[in-house]
Amino acid sequence: MTLDPFLTASPHLQVHMVSAIIGLTLGPVVLYRHRRDSLHKILGYVWVVAMASLALSAFWIQAFWSPFYFGPLHGFAVLTLVSLWMGVRHAMNRNFNAHQAVFRSLYSNGLIVAGAFTFLPGRSINRMIFGDMPEMGWGVIAIVLTIVVVRVVGPRVGVWQRSSQ
Repeated sequence: MTLDPFLTASPHLQVHMVSAIIGLTLGPVVLYRHRRDSLHKILGYVWVVAMASLALSAFWIQAFWSPFYFGPLHGFAVLTLVSLWMGVRHAMNRNFNAHQAVFRSLYSNGLIVAGAFTFLPGRSINRMIFGDMPEMGWGVIAIVLTIVVVRVVGPRVGVWQRSSQ
């Protein structure tokens, strides 16, 4: 593991990475704590700002495998900004169930799923974590996508159903 890809990256990529780390770290604390107190509100504001910074900084990162400047991951940035607006609006309207649903979905889809694709060989995170073994990034992507498929398909095929006995 080396920090060289981060330290030599452009400032917008550094902002993007730091914002992602803040979002990943604070997300479980803000989204899965049972108490909705002032700590939740303060950390929630920090999380929203980190996620907005993450999404906005993405527009200065050129698409990795696209002949165009923008690629499929930029769609996650747009979705993140829309989700942040919706989640904050739901909280302001005191619709806390919708607020919670939007932000939990944003965390799992926007940070976990989109974040998995930052492990593609050649990307900065891949170089930082795996160094001379970039193909290991495919393993991270496979694991994350497997978890997503099990969580989505599992309930539909009865994998998670309890026995009635």
